[in-house]
Amino acid sequence: MDLHEKAIKVLRASPGFGVLDDAVLHDLADALAFEHVAGGTQVYKEGEASDSMLFVVSGGMRVSRGQGADINLYNEVRPGQSVGEVGLILQQPRTADVTAIRDSTVAYLSRASYEALLARHPLALNQVFVKTVYNFMRHTPVAQQQYAQSFAVVPLHAGAEVDEVARRLVEAFSTMGSAHLLRPPADGARSDKALGHFEAHQSDELEGACEYLVYEAEPAASAWTRRAFRQADQVIYVASAGASQALGEIEERLSQEPGSPMKRKHLVLVHQDGSNRPVDVEQWRDLREFERIYPVRTRLQSDFARLARFLTGTAVGVVLGGGGARGFAHLGVLRALEERGIPVDLIGGNSMGALIGAQYACGVPLDEIRHRTQAFASGGERLTLPVISIVSGRRVERDLKRMFGDTTMDQLWCPFFAAACNLSKGITSVQDRGALWRAVLASNSPAGLFPPVLDRGDLLVDGAILENVPVEAMRVRLGTPLEKRRGNGTIIAIDVDVREGPGAHPDMTRLSVWGALKGYFKSEASPVPSIASILYSAGHIGGANQRGRTIAQADHYLEPPVAEFSLMGYSRSREIADVGYRYAIEKIEKWTHPVTSGRASMRG
Repeated sequence: MDLHEKAIKVLRASPGFGVLDDAVLHDLADALAFEHVAGGTQVYKEGEASDSMLFVVSGGMRVSRGQGADINLYNEVRPGQSVGEVGLILQQPRTADVTAIRDSTVAYLSRASYEALLARHPLALNQVFVKTVYNFMRHTPVAQQQYAQSFAVVPLHAGAEVDEVARRLVEAFSTMGSAHLLRPPADGARSDKALGHFEAHQSDELEGACEYLVYEAEPAASAWTRRAFRQADQVIYVASAGASQALGEIEERLSQEPGSPMKRKHLVLVHQDGSNRPVDVEQWRDLREFERIYPVRTRLQSDFARLARFLTGTAVGVVLGGGGARGFAHLGVLRALEERGIPVDLIGGNSMGALIGAQYACGVPLDEIRHRTQAFASGGERLTLPVISIVSGRRVERDLKRMFGDTTMDQLWCPFFAAACNLSKGITSVQDRGALWRAVLASNSPAGLFPPVLDRGDLLVDGAILENVPVEAMRVRLGTPLEKRRGNGTIIAIDVDVREGPGAHPDMTRLSVWGALKGYFKSEASPVPSIASILYSAGHIGGANQRGRTIAQADHYLEPPVAEFSLMGYSRSREIADVGYRYAIEKIEKWTHPVTSGRASMRG
C-alpha cells in the first residue's frame, strides 16, 4: 500500500474528516505532503506561526508544554488523528510543542493547499473545520481509533530477567486482545540499516494486526535496544530486587535518545517466587522519576496481569468508606468481586474501610480479616482527661502496631492508601507511604474522640470530615502522574455510612445528661443522642455533603443495606458481611459492561 492509499485509509477512519465524500477525500489526500519522522523529532514548536496542520499516518505524536523538570505531557495524537488545524484556521501561533514519540509517518496540509481546497469545496470543508474548532473550544474528547500500543522492556543491569518479564507481559496482554513479542533479531541483522529493513517489513503489518506490541531489549545499548526504545509508547525498565540502584550504561544512553522526556517510564522490580514482601521500592522511588514502580514475583501471572492493566489504563481501584461495624459489609463485597473474577489492582479507604483495606492489601484472607477486625474492635479504650480527646487511643495504637508490625506501604504487592483529614491545612491527606499501622491509625482517629495523629507538625484525624469514601484520591492514583491527567480505569466505591443523623424527640427543648443516662438502662433507644453519636455525625457531615460528587466520580457506587446494624454491632460481623455479599452479587449481575476480562482472583 503506497502513502496515498494509506492517507485515504487514515482520512476515512478519521472521526472528523471521515464524513467527507470520496471526491473531496481524494482531493485532500492529493494535497498532502508526506514525511517520515524519526522518534524524538519535534514537528511543531510552541509560539511558532501555524503554517500547516498534520495527519498521523503511522506512529504517534505527543503534545507537551515546558522543558526539563517542568515539562507537562498532554494528549497523544494517533493514526487517523490530526493536530494543528485550529491554529491553521484561526491563524494563531502554536499553543504547544508536538513531538514524535516513535518513528512515524505524517502528512502535512500547508496553508496554501488548505486555502486552495477551501476554494474548491467550501461547504464540505467549512463544515468539517468549524466542527473541529467547536470541539476544540468545548474540549470534546476525540474517539480513539484502534492502534497497537507498543512497549519496550529494557533491563537495567546484567541478569535482570527481561525475557521472562516480556513473555509474561505478552501473556497478560493476550487476555485483553492480540499481542505480539518482538525479540532481538539474529546476530546477522544488528546494524541500523538491517534493523530498518527488518522494521519496514514488519511494522505496518503488526500495527494493523495486533493491539499490543512488546519489544524485548538487549542487555546493552545496542542498535536494537535503541530502536525498541524509540518505537515504544511506554518503556518498562526491569531490575532485580536487591540489585544496585546506581545509574547504569543502558539507562544513561537511552536518556540521551531524542524524545526520551516524552516517554512514559515504569520500573518492574522482579522478586523470586515465595518472596514474603517487596523490597527496595522506596529506594528506587527516591532516586528515579518513574511513573510507577511495580514489584512482581517471577512466575506469579496475577502480578503481571495487574501490571498490564495499569499500563493500559484498565486497572480496577476499590474504595472502602468508613462506618463502624457496618464496614464488615466491605468483606462481603470483596468476596463477591473475587468470585466474579473482578480484580483489585489498588485499594484505599477511610476509617473502618482503611483498616479492612490495609489487611486485604497484605494478602490476609477475608475470613481472617473479619476475625482479626472483630477482636481488634472489642478491645475497648481507656478514658482520659478530656483536654485533647475523650479517650487516650493508646490501646488502638498498640494493637495496630501488633497487627501490621513494621510493614510499610512500599512493602505491599497490592498498592494501598488510607485517607485522613489534615486539620491543620483543612485538606484530605492521603497516606500512601510510610508505616502501614500509622496510616490506618490516622484514618481511624475521629476528632474529639481520639487524639489526632501528628504528621510533621500537622494534626490528622478520621477523613470523613471531608470525604468518607475517598474516590477523588483513587481517581488521581489511577491516573498518569507524569501526564498530569486522571486515569480511565474503573473505580468501585463502597459506602456503608447510613445517612440518618442523630435527633431528639420534637417535644424536647433541652438535652439532659440524666435523660441520656436513663436511656442506657432501658431496652428502647435513648431519646437523647450520646456524645459518641454526636461526634460521629459531626465528623461525617462533610462526607455526607460530598456524597453527590463522590458518586459522580465513581464508576460503580455500592451502598449495602446495613442501616439495621448499629455502629458498634461488631458481634454481628458475619451477618453484616453476608448482607454486603448478597447485595454486591445482585448489583454485579446488572452491570452492563464487564469491569475486566481478567482471570478469577488477582490478589497478590
